Amino acid sequence: MAMLALPRLSAPRFGVGGLKAIAANRFVGVGAAAALFIAALAGLVILLGPMTPKAPHMKISLAGALRHAPVGWREALTPATGPISVTEDIVRLSERPLAPLAGITWNAASGERPVAGALPMAPLAGLYAPGPGGPLPIIATDGRTPFEAYKRPFVANGRPKIALVIGGLGLNARATRQAIDTLPPEITLSFAPYAEGLQGWIDDARAHGHEVLLETPMEPLDYPDNDPGPYTLMADGSPAEIVKKLEWVLSRCTGYFGLTNYLGSRFLATPSAYQAFAGAAAGRGLGFIDDGTAARMTGGGLPRATAERVIDDQLSRGAIDQQLSALETGAMQRGQALGAGFAYPVTLDLVAKWASSLSDRGFQLAPASALAVRHH
Repeated sequence: MAMLALPRLSAPRFGVGGLKAIAANRFVGVGAAAALFIAALAGLVILLGPMTPKAPHMKISLAGALRHAPVGWREALTPATGPISVTEDIVRLSERPLAPLAGITWNAASGERPVAGALPMAPLAGLYAPGPGGPLPIIATDGRTPFEAYKRPFVANGRPKIALVIGGLGLNARATRQAIDTLPPEITLSFAPYAEGLQGWIDDARAHGHEVLLETPMEPLDYPDNDPGPYTLMADGSPAEIVKKLEWVLSRCTGYFGLTNYLGSRFLATPSAYQAFAGAAAGRGLGFIDDGTAARMTGGGLPRATAERVIDDQLSRGAIDQQLSALETGAMQRGQALGAGFAYPVTLDLVAKWASSLSDRGFQLAPASALAVRHH
C-alpha cells in the first residue's frame, strides 16, 4: 500500500518549491495540491481576521507564485460558478490608521465607493488650512464653501420635505454604529467634539451617505451645574475668546458641512455672543442647524435652519411616535419640517421604522442642509 508523506508546512518555508514537489507526486495530483492551497488561504484568514467589508484587511498578490506553478493548478481552482482570476493587488494603507473604521476604502478600486451613495472622503482639496490644533475649514479660492462641498446632494420631488438630525454621536460606540448602519442616508448625523476616534466615525458616516454636523458646546442657563466641557462658548466671552474656543472645536475633525448647538440656552439668547459665533462660522463657509434653541436669532450671514421640535424630549415610544407624526403634520402645512433627536436606542429604533415608510405616506425625507436658508 502506497503511503503519502506530506511536508510539514510553516509560513516562512511555504513557497513555489513546495507546491511543485506536492504537485509532482503521482499519488497526490492536482486535487491534493489545490486542497493544500485552500488550507493555506484558510490559515491566512485566521491570521488576518474575517474578510468582511467593515473589517480592516489587506489583499496579498499570488500572481508571482502561481506564474511558476505546475500545469493544472489554475484548472483545479476553477469552481462551478466560473474561474478565479488572479490579479496584481496593491495594499493601500489608511491615512488615519488608528481611527476606527478609517480603512473602509482600503481595497476600493479607483473611482469606486464602498457603499452606494457614499459622500466623498474628507478633507477635500482647497477647503482646509492648518490651524493651531488641526485642519480648519476655509472657503476655497474659487468660492466653494464647506457647506456646499460636504452637504448631501438633494433634489426635491415636489412632496413635503421632512429632515431629521440625530445627535450625541461618537461617545457611545454601539449607538453610533447603529445610527450609521440602520438610519437612511438622508438623515443628518451630528457628532460630539470630545468623542474619541472622531474622524474615523465621521469618515464612516459619510461613507454610508450621511451628511455630518459638528456639535459646538455652548453655555446653558444652569451653567456650571450643567457644564458642556472645557471649550464651552460662554455668553459673556469676548469675540476673541469665542473664536478661539470655536477654532479648537473646528480643528477636531473635517468633513462636516455645518455646526449645531450642544445646549446653549444662555449663549444663544445673547445677541452679541451669537453674532460673534455666527460671523466666525460664516467666514469659514459653514452652516448652522440648531435644535430650536436659536429660533429667535437671525442674521449672521450663514445658511441657517431651526428644528421645530425635539422628538425625544419625553423618552417613551408613544411620545416619540407622536412627535414624528407632528413633523408630518407640519410638513403638510408648510411644505417642510425639521426635527432633532438624540441617539437613544429607542429613538434610533423608532426613527428607522418611521423613515422606512415615509415615502409611502407621501413625504420626501431630506437632509437638514436642504432646509437651510442664508440669513444676512
